[in-house]
Amino acid sequence: MAEAHQARVQKTIEDMVQSLERDHIRKMQGLMFKCSAECCERPTYSMTQVHSCIERCHTPLAQAQGLVTNELEKFQDRLTRCTMHCNDKARDQFDSGAKEPAVRATMENCVGSCVEDHMNLIPSMTHRLKENLDAIPQ
Repeated sequence: MAEAHQARVQKTIEDMVQSLERDHIRKMQGLMFKCSAECCERPTYSMTQVHSCIERCHTPLAQAQGLVTNELEKFQDRLTRCTMHCNDKARDQFDSGAKEPAVRATMENCVGSCVEDHMNLIPSMTHRLKENLDAIPQ
């Protein structure tokens, strides 16, 4: 993928992840630490009970992080498949005798189209992630 396209996608995804972290994940982290501290403050709990309690406190955050990671992996896989298709198209064009400038232009246009298509998916992906994060019981 051309560097400018890659930088654009990366910046948008980073902004999305920072927004999710600030508005959702950070709150969950705070609740997890408070919950974990409360587990440690229970004098009647055995070491095993404290450990189990802390694990329960960590579950929502782990679910949230897994959710975000899974969604980003799917997004990256789709974008990679699209750019691989562009690469195949360019290779086929080159193999059929096209000159390098024409092949480069085809590749650039195709990758640009992939990026645009995937950039348009980010708002709905963000909305879906926010809804799913909000649905995780605390």
